[in-house]
Amino acid sequence: MRSLVGLLFALLIVFGVYKLFFAQLKSTGSAAPARAIDVVGVKNDLVSIAQSERIYQAEHSTYGTLDELTSSGAMSMVKKGREGYTYDAEVSTTSFRIVAHCTVAENPGCSNYAIDDTMNVTTTP
Repeated sequence: MRSLVGLLFALLIVFGVYKLFFAQLKSTGSAAPARAIDVVGVKNDLVSIAQSERIYQAEHSTYGTLDELTSSGAMSMVKKGREGYTYDAEVSTTSFRIVAHCTVAENPGCSNYAIDDTMNVTTTP
């Protein structure tokens, strides 16, 4: 009888540790992979938009806004953002800068990213 109680007590401890471990794992690690995937997607979008700017500049001798890039066919991307990020273009005749603004309310702790005519993606404030 004593060994049966000891065995039940040991099983109860193992079950408690198991449940506690997986509860913490579920609450802390679920958003990080999704956020990393979103950031990679945003950076890829910025590079794609920058390449479209180069195509547009070669055809029109100036850089274009996002709407001009889409309407001219230089850019096939139709959405204006990705999962909490919106894209904005600052253009002139000699340079461009595309900024991915994050919504802090949707993505706490997120960063803004930008790319310019040097084709380098950087973090911006």
